[in-house]
Amino acid sequence: MKTREFDINEDGYSVRCKMTCGTDERTHDRVIICTHGFGGTKDIASIQKFAEKEVGKHKHDAVIAFDWPCHGRDARKKLELAECFEYLTIVVNYAKRELGAKELYIYSVSFGAYLTLAYLQEFGSPFTRIALRSTGIRMAQLMENNVAENDRAKFDRGKEVEVGFDRKMKIDRTLIDDLAAHDITKAEFFDWADDIIMLHGTNDEFVPIDEARAFADDNVIEFIAVEGCDHAFRSPKNMDFAIHTVVEFFAPQS
Repeated sequence: MKTREFDINEDGYSVRCKMTCGTDERTHDRVIICTHGFGGTKDIASIQKFAEKEVGKHKHDAVIAFDWPCHGRDARKKLELAECFEYLTIVVNYAKRELGAKELYIYSVSFGAYLTLAYLQEFGSPFTRIALRSTGIRMAQLMENNVAENDRAKFDRGKEVEVGFDRKMKIDRTLIDDLAAHDITKAEFFDWADDIIMLHGTNDEFVPIDEARAFADDNVIEFIAVEGCDHAFRSPKNMDFAIHTVVEFFAPQS
């Protein structure tokens, strides 16, 4: 099993990536893209564990994780929805052009899961199958919740404020407006529903499970409730279940 880090430099952007594969092959018929949540990075343990399980079972596959704008090692300072879309497009194109991918899959979490659905809403789907965990359904409100109380007046005046956890990033009202304009609850995903699964914890403290289930039901998407599980799937048992479920869902179709 081999892991390497690299940057995709394109259109003035530098997308920080990590690729895991089970062979020395230069091309891969199947490539799985992994996206992290708000405040996360491509280097989080859950992504690496998934990558190891995936290529351990399907050694000719490749798994690419990348840092969203303003996350991890990314150089950008202000979070903008259009640039998130641009990063995902750059990685998709790299997988097709440089890795020769014939089939693309994506496993996305929380903010990344929202971005994946919003990307489908905006551009259509380049993916064979899509797995989503702890999906941020009403992302405009979730993002606005990150604004500290002492920054609220400044933010409401249209000024930039800093949000985040280990790493801070700038946001302003424009981002909230863009997220509201890409309200996934007002879009239809029927064309891709058969190729999507959603996993969600019954004890998710950020996105109520009833909200996620209603979205899945409205779009006839397979919904898997994980009993007693929180937003981050912190329990090793729950994380193992999620990874196993996604690896099986991504298995080559006979």
